[in-house]
Amino acid sequence: MTLAPDRARTSTMARVNPVAKLAATMVLTVPLVLTLDVVSAGAALLVELLLMPWAGLRWGEFWRRTWLVWALAPLTGVTIALYGRTSGQIYVEWLAVRVSDGSLELALATTLRVLAIALPSVVLFASVDPTDLADGLSQIWRLPARFVLGALAGLRMVGLFLDDWRALELARRARGVADRGRLRRFLGMAFALLVLSIRRGAKLATAMEARGFGAPGPRTWARISTFGGREWALIAVGAGIALVAVAAALAVGTWNFILGPG
Repeated sequence: MTLAPDRARTSTMARVNPVAKLAATMVLTVPLVLTLDVVSAGAALLVELLLMPWAGLRWGEFWRRTWLVWALAPLTGVTIALYGRTSGQIYVEWLAVRVSDGSLELALATTLRVLAIALPSVVLFASVDPTDLADGLSQIWRLPARFVLGALAGLRMVGLFLDDWRALELARRARGVADRGRLRRFLGMAFALLVLSIRRGAKLATAMEARGFGAPGPRTWARISTFGGREWALIAVGAGIALVAVAAALAVGTWNFILGPG
């Protein structure tokens, strides 16, 4: 175990209730989803990057956790640049591909919006413990306990998939059936993992039912989930970033409400 994840789970951000992180992400995301322009997405991303040092992650850990977002966001922009709405000067035209001023602007706005939405989600949930999240969803948001506990149990099982995959790979290699046919080997292992997951899920459901997790009536909890000043402060930060993004777009005149007419 490395030191960086330990720091993420012992930082001040790790002590914030996970439902507050979920709420802050939702508050930040909604305005960015309702518009598609460079200014709002760029302003939100800039403020988020300025606030990253207070997220409880070292920069090395930040890049390790978010490199996939940085890699995939430009690919989304490339698709929009090639097939997006055409306007202004056309630079490339071939069959269905049209690269123009309008498509390039939409591509940049899409890339920035993906980064502005995905980065805070990844960073905030880097320090979330699934049990704490389940406690918050049940005690604060009052979601059905049976649904929350089932989701928590399933989430706990996700971490076993990688171990099961490695065990299957080693077993097949020991039997001499993993030396060639990469695609066939992958499909066979995927099917074996599916069967193993179904069996484990059935056993887990039976065990939880036997222990009374599906019983009706009020349920007690081992840990009390609290919601206080730190949680409201985080939600206020998310709302502040959203307001900055919207205000910047309105001030420049680039606000593009995607649900509007035309």
